[in-house]
Amino acid sequence: MAGRVIVSENSRTLLTVTPQNVAADKFPQYLAAILATLAAMVAGSYMSWTSPALPLLQTNGSTPFVTDEQGSWIGSLFNLGAFAGAIPAGLVIDRLGRKVTLCVLAVPFITSWLLLGFSRSVCQIYLGRILGGLAVGAISVAAPTYIAELAESSIRGALGTLFQLQITLGILFGYVAGLVEDYMWLNLISSALPVIFLLTFVWIPESPSFLLTKNRKEEARRALQWFRGKRYDVQDELTRAIDAIQKQGEQKASLGDLLSSRGTVRALIVSIGLMTFQQFSGVNAVIFYSGKIFQASGSAMSATTSSIVIGIVQVLATYASTLLVDRAGRRILLLLSSTVMGSCLTILGFYFHFQTQGYDVTSLSWLPLASVALFLVLFSLGFGPIPWIMMGELFPNSVKGIASATTASIAWLLAFTVTKVFQNMLDLLGSPITFWVFATMCIIGTVFTAVLVPETKGKDLSEIQMELSGREMKPVVHSIDKESYHSV
Repeated sequence: MAGRVIVSENSRTLLTVTPQNVAADKFPQYLAAILATLAAMVAGSYMSWTSPALPLLQTNGSTPFVTDEQGSWIGSLFNLGAFAGAIPAGLVIDRLGRKVTLCVLAVPFITSWLLLGFSRSVCQIYLGRILGGLAVGAISVAAPTYIAELAESSIRGALGTLFQLQITLGILFGYVAGLVEDYMWLNLISSALPVIFLLTFVWIPESPSFLLTKNRKEEARRALQWFRGKRYDVQDELTRAIDAIQKQGEQKASLGDLLSSRGTVRALIVSIGLMTFQQFSGVNAVIFYSGKIFQASGSAMSATTSSIVIGIVQVLATYASTLLVDRAGRRILLLLSSTVMGSCLTILGFYFHFQTQGYDVTSLSWLPLASVALFLVLFSLGFGPIPWIMMGELFPNSVKGIASATTASIAWLLAFTVTKVFQNMLDLLGSPITFWVFATMCIIGTVFTAVLVPETKGKDLSEIQMELSGREMKPVVHSIDKESYHSV
């Protein structure tokens, strides 16, 4: 085995071992991330719930019966609940822990589904949707943070995409569950997801980084050993993590530091910017309008079948992102995503413009379908998962909770806004201009990414913080041999 080295950095001593004799086991990290993001699958099922549920609630004899206006509020109140749930989530995960918070959130999930399933009034449905939204908002803070802290830098991007992948699986699950065409059974089937999540995830260790912030070093060592495998020497990684957390503790980071430090301000700008362009890309509008797009193209598929097809496309494309994000990098996928999405929306706008002007576009009936499919593929490759990945990567542990909560709450507020005003935009501007507005936002998103978004591929969290702060890590290395190692 090669000799060991001492690395002095900023008057602090870090013990490193080079090279490792055994590589870390990736399977426990993937298992933990998959089980943690089952909560995101629950979130996805809430997002698609309105598609099968509202038609059932608007049939004659339904109890309760839901009007179009009430249906609009049922859809958007979920996003408003998620906004409210994300706000305190940062403080909660810093106090209770990432894992404990995720497990506790199974309770409002289950309660929400039961409220929806046995509702006898619209107000009960409102309450169920808000309660589910609160839990989803907290999940969107806790899950990405947990994954970013347990993952090795070499696979952190791939694990981070699992959050969006599970959301798309949840959306598809909601569409498929709607095939039962029974309102109560739709909700009872959906309530099984949080139960499965809780029973499987409760056995997974807590985030080692969180345990270290609470000075529970032996628990952190055991957790890190579980995530890296029994044969892996965790001492080097544990020592570096302790050093980083001690530095942050000495800096006494607080809410004010989120705005006073150059690095955290830049991280906040990047994170909020990515979430803004994610929502203003018009993805919700495209999904909402997909049924009409299929009809306009002359497709014989029903609305339910169309929704399932769209769900499958999103799942496959998001899975492709897990394979590419740690190879191609974050920036290139974001740039490709926003550029192609803007082009697809521009084409959709022109198609509907010429159609409303009376031009014969029957020979181009394939164009809207191709544009929607390509749009969703590129969204799922880039601006769908990557903003959530980078939210967990960009902030130091000292402010990660409050920063993630701020970013996630803004994302959900924007989702509520876009969902609520989309129909008003269609009525006021018409579909061509509406799609062109979203296309313009995609183009601006491309410029934003090119100018401000750093590449985080393959970098550990401390390196990312140094880059955002405009500093370079220049350690002084002192070699020692194996015989003298015992005296260190």
